[in-house]
Amino acid sequence: MTNSDRSESQRIAQGGRIDRDKSLSFTFAGQELTGYHGDTLASALLANGIHQVTTSIKIGRPRGITAAWAEDTGGLVQIEEPFPEPMLLASTIELYEGLVARGIPGQGRLAEVADSALYDAVHQHTDVLVVGAGPAGLAAALTAARAGSRVVLIDEQFESGGTLLGTTDRIDGAPATDWVASVVAELDTYPDVLHLQRTTAFGSYDDGFVLALERRTDHLGFDAPAHVARQRIWRIRAKQIVVATGAHERPIVFTDNDRPGIMLAGAARTFLHRYGVKVGEQAVVFTTNDSAYAAAVDLADAGVGVTVVDARSSAPEQWVSQCRSRGIEVLVESVVTGTRGTDRVTDALVASTADGNLGGSVPLACDVLLISGGWNPAVHLFSQARGKLRYDERLGAFVPGEDVEGIRVAGSADGVFSLGACIDAGQDVAAKALAALGFVGGDPLPAVEATSTDRAYEDPIVLWRVADIRGEHTQFVDVQRDATVADIARAVGAGMTAMEHIKRYTTIGTAHDQGKTSGVIASGITAELLGRSIETLGTTTFRPPYTPVAFAALAGRSRGMLFDPKRETALHDWHVARGAVFEDVGQWKRPRYYPLAGEDMDAAVLRECAAVRRSVGILDGSTLGKIDVSGPDAGLLLDRLYTNMMSTLKVGMVRYGVMCGVDGMVIDDGTVMRLDEERFQVFTTTGGAAKILDWMEEWLQTEWPDLVVRLTSVTEQWATFPVVGPKSRAVIGAVFPDIDIAQDSFPFMAWRNAYLGGVHVRVARISFSGELAYEVNVDGWHAPAVWSRLIEAGEEHGITPYGTETMHVLRAEKGYPIIGQDTDGTVTPQDLGMSWAVSKKKKDFIGKRSFARSENANPLRKQFVGLLPLDESTVLPEGSQIIETIDDGILPPPPVPMLGHVTSSYLSAELGRPFALALIKGGRARIGDTVHVPIGSDLIAAQITASVLVDPEGARRDG
Repeated sequence: MTNSDRSESQRIAQGGRIDRDKSLSFTFAGQELTGYHGDTLASALLANGIHQVTTSIKIGRPRGITAAWAEDTGGLVQIEEPFPEPMLLASTIELYEGLVARGIPGQGRLAEVADSALYDAVHQHTDVLVVGAGPAGLAAALTAARAGSRVVLIDEQFESGGTLLGTTDRIDGAPATDWVASVVAELDTYPDVLHLQRTTAFGSYDDGFVLALERRTDHLGFDAPAHVARQRIWRIRAKQIVVATGAHERPIVFTDNDRPGIMLAGAARTFLHRYGVKVGEQAVVFTTNDSAYAAAVDLADAGVGVTVVDARSSAPEQWVSQCRSRGIEVLVESVVTGTRGTDRVTDALVASTADGNLGGSVPLACDVLLISGGWNPAVHLFSQARGKLRYDERLGAFVPGEDVEGIRVAGSADGVFSLGACIDAGQDVAAKALAALGFVGGDPLPAVEATSTDRAYEDPIVLWRVADIRGEHTQFVDVQRDATVADIARAVGAGMTAMEHIKRYTTIGTAHDQGKTSGVIASGITAELLGRSIETLGTTTFRPPYTPVAFAALAGRSRGMLFDPKRETALHDWHVARGAVFEDVGQWKRPRYYPLAGEDMDAAVLRECAAVRRSVGILDGSTLGKIDVSGPDAGLLLDRLYTNMMSTLKVGMVRYGVMCGVDGMVIDDGTVMRLDEERFQVFTTTGGAAKILDWMEEWLQTEWPDLVVRLTSVTEQWATFPVVGPKSRAVIGAVFPDIDIAQDSFPFMAWRNAYLGGVHVRVARISFSGELAYEVNVDGWHAPAVWSRLIEAGEEHGITPYGTETMHVLRAEKGYPIIGQDTDGTVTPQDLGMSWAVSKKKKDFIGKRSFARSENANPLRKQFVGLLPLDESTVLPEGSQIIETIDDGILPPPPVPMLGHVTSSYLSAELGRPFALALIKGGRARIGDTVHVPIGSDLIAAQITASVLVDPEGARRDG
């Protein structure tokens, strides 16, 4: 068939909900085609006579459209324009002008450039959330709205009505869609009703929390406004949830049941009535229940030749008479055993079961084979909320089996298929939800007289498959995964009896539809093979997401700079001008070192270290976390958080402190500055600033809400400049002449207020290097000016700006640990040699009880020590394992016992050699011992030392 012959060849002359005045051009697999506004890509392809969309992922068999919405198994496509987007279903893509797409067998293509579209998220609180805008959902939403409650109604399709959009059902003598329009119009009049179409609830969680994805511009294509988010995540918190998500028609498994042209009977009816598309010219309808007869009759009325194959012993007379009047042949006690065809089905192989066995199969010519094996209620959201399911023998399906607090299920999702009963159920469920919330019911919905055809789901039989051991390798249970009955039989033969194990062994239910059509069938077939009832076997667990969600939508606006912001100190431009090399520390851009001409990092750091130890250096330490802790109980809170006492700290003084988790392991360290009787400023590590503020708030809000304390992050409000080295007192004295800098007047761990040109400055005697040092704290607005004054005053002493690498070398030479580098979450203060920082007087603090564990006193715990390579030239790689040798560097037989690892390692200008810090089992008792560090094929000998390698007496601290 040529493109010109194909164009809209299957579109009926009238009918459907498409806008025939708005023609749309699109391209699929290189072919230029047309459709209409209101089409999906799937309906437009079928209108053009295209059934095959792609090939299967494993064995390359042709695959086509099998359903009209998210339960489709074969219409997987890649959008190429206007923006590349893979792994979408043609049945859920609204057609738009200029769409370019192609079929894919399970692997798509991501965009080569970053997606410029916006994605965002919104939080919404409501009294009643109704999921699904079919008859039950609309009735529930309107009932709740009339009572005056806040209502959110969401539905995944692009207009309300659910299955009513694809049927000829009538309400009060008029088309059911007229009733839908009237309900939607009334809902629009209530200000407390939020109605969202194109919105899929994909996850249901504890405490009434539901995640939903709104597709806001996907249908607009090239016309989508750049300022409007393409997709939005709704984070909905509801007091009561009504699940009215409908049901999925169930296929039947038989040999070669995967050919293009084989689809669900209800889908064919939807394509006809909603989109004005005949899915074929000659149809065979294979059913186990009444509902497929409506599709058979409607297709015949549209000019399609139809034969019905009913697996039951008799067909309902009311349907037989309608079929007879239309020339539809009905074959009872018959099944489809297989198919013929290549790119599309050409014959259905039909056999009689009248004698209890399959007779010889007879081919029935057809270009479409429609299947209906019953209906599975869409219980996914209910199950995700830990709702238990029960097997309903009458329906041959799993339905909600118990009440879940705050969640109610209505309509087809609860196994109710009659149109009138669905509307009644929606009202009833909403009334119960309102009663639970204390609302008095509003005006009741008027009683309606509903005439339903496709919902006459009566007298079904359960038929999971048409058994044929010779064809089990092409009896596809999960069409997307190419998973067959033979795969299930192999799993059972391997001893698997649980559906969760069989799911993972066969991959059934793990593709894009998450088992919407294959999951229950897999359970049924497994039960047959095991000789068990499906009720005892059950199903696999329904997990979010209900339908695939793009990572971009989940990320929302949290990408690029908004995901990992680049934070810069007030002096960033100065550092850039000085030629600093930066490193990222806790999202901050921090100068790592300042190379001069011809210097590499090692040379620059050695120079900076020597300048600090011999004269004076200055560091931009503004990235340190700073938390203002104020209130009458501020000291008490800090006593409970730190291992040592903070409430006894005098105003004007500073104290070093360690924080531990409840397990007694160190989580952060820093200094605490007491500003007045009810106010402290806590300094944390750069990377720990947000974590520690969160930690403090968690304890304050959840465990000690009686404490009157306020916590405020002031990290970005205060800049901090350590001025370090023997000449630092002279620099500080020159810049702040109003401070008495004498040792007796300004001792170690004290702070003083000062003013520079009217600007308030706090100067503290704190040292992270072991040298005489001061930390200058000033607000960020005036930081560049104060920094410049310090640099200017230090020029006569050769003041040298230094970076984080030099800072690390200086602190490591003094044995000061970096939390998170020299610790790994298993290290206590005692392991670090900081027993002095653990109060023996305090009644309690976080982690105290853990210190009493016998393991904490184990002499073989890893302890913090120094390490000197004996060759005096090797810089040991950080993270290297430390091992014991038998003799003279000979390794013991494997497994070689590991003593610990190197945590920090540097080249020291002061020592004139490399050194390292390490965590070693029983390390402090082994000082003086020789251990070995494997580096490639070499074993480097190293001596264990105390952790303090420079100025162990501490004489330099006071100048």
